Amino acid sequence: MFPFAKQLKVALPALAILGAACDLSVTNPGPLPDESLNKPEAMPGLVVGMSADLSIAVGNVAYFGGLLADEMAHSGNYANERYFYAGEVTGEHMNTVWASVHRARWVAESGIERMQKVLGNDFNSSPLVARAYALAAFANRMAGENFCHAVIDGGSQQDHTVHFNRALEQFNEAITRAEALGDATLATAARAGRASIRAWLGDWAGAVADAQQVPAAFKYVAYFSTNTSREENNIAYEASRNEITVYGTQWGSVFGDPRVPWDSVKTSGGTLQKGVNGTPLFRQQKYATRDADIPLVKGTEMLLLRAEAALRNNDPGTALTLINQARAVYGLPAESAAGVDATWALLQRERGADLWLEGRRVWDLRRWYAEGRIGEWKATPNHAKCMPISDNERRSNKNL
Repeated sequence: MFPFAKQLKVALPALAILGAACDLSVTNPGPLPDESLNKPEAMPGLVVGMSADLSIAVGNVAYFGGLLADEMAHSGNYANERYFYAGEVTGEHMNTVWASVHRARWVAESGIERMQKVLGNDFNSSPLVARAYALAAFANRMAGENFCHAVIDGGSQQDHTVHFNRALEQFNEAITRAEALGDATLATAARAGRASIRAWLGDWAGAVADAQQVPAAFKYVAYFSTNTSREENNIAYEASRNEITVYGTQWGSVFGDPRVPWDSVKTSGGTLQKGVNGTPLFRQQKYATRDADIPLVKGTEMLLLRAEAALRNNDPGTALTLINQARAVYGLPAESAAGVDATWALLQRERGADLWLEGRRVWDLRRWYAEGRIGEWKATPNHAKCMPISDNERRSNKNL
C-alpha cells in the first residue's frame, strides 16, 4: 500500500468523528420583521435604502426620459424603448418607471415618519433626517417634472404640481436642518433643488435668490455602483448593449462638447456599426462605466436658471452673460446672441447640453411647449409630453 493510502485510511475516521461533533445545519430566519427597523441603530441603513431607491428611479427616468425627449434614439429591439422614443408611451409601458419613482418617494417619506417615532428628541438634530428630507424632495421633483399627474399612496388623480409643493416643503426642511448642523454641502444641494422648484411654481425671484448661493462648480449626485446589477447606471448598461444611440438627435452633430460626449462604434472592418433596428451607433460617453453617478443638481444649472429668469424679465444681456459663465465652467468659448428670441434659442440649447441624460429634459420641453416657446417634439404630432399613470397603478388603485 502506498504511504498516501495509509494516511487516507487514518484520516477518514477522524473526519467522520469531527463531522458528527459539528452541527452544520442552517436556519433561514425569513423576512426581517418590520419592528426590527424601529431602532436608532437601524436608521443609517434606512437612509442608505432611500438613497439607493432614488438612484434607481433617477436611472430609469434619465434613460426612458432621454428617449421620450430628444436626447437619445432607439437602436435596439426592446418594445418599451420603441414606444418611448416614438412618443406613443401609455400606461402599459410605464409600470417600471412609475413604480421606481413612487417607491423612492414613499420610502423616503414614510422613512421620515418612522425616524420621528424612533429617534424621539434626537429627530431634530439628526443629520440622517436632514438627508432624508432632501432625498424625498428630489424624488418629488422628479415625479412632478416627468409625470402627467400626481397620485399619492393610492389616492385620486391630482395635478402634477402636487409633487412640486411637497418637494418645496421637504427642501425647506432639508435646508434648515443642514444649516443648523453645519452641513454646507447638503444645504447647498437642497437650496439648488429648491431653486428649480420655486421656478416651476412661478416664483422666479425666489429661484434666483437660491441659485445665486450655489457655486458654479457645485455638483450633487445620485450614486451608482457595480456591487450588484440593481445598483448599476441604466444608461451605461443599455448603451453597452447598443440599445440606444446619439445618432439622429441634435447632439449627433455636436463634436467636442464635454457636456455631450459620444463616440461612433465601428465594426472590425472599420465601418460604422448599426444597432439591431439598423440605426447607426453613436455611443454616449457621459456615463462611460456602470458605476458612473448622475447629477441631481449642478452650479451650471443654477447659472442657466438665472439666465432664464433674466429672459423672462426681458433682459437678454444679463442672460447671455450668465450663459457664458456656465460655458466657462466647461472650458467652452463665449457665445453671442442678438435679441431676446435668439437668446432664448441659445438658452434652450445650452440647458439641453448642460442637463443631457440627467432626467430633466422632458420637463424643459414640456413647459416650453406649453408656453409656446417651442413646436412639436421631433416634429411628431401628438407626441407624448409627459409620462402617464401606469397600468399597474390604475389596476390596483380604487380611486382611479
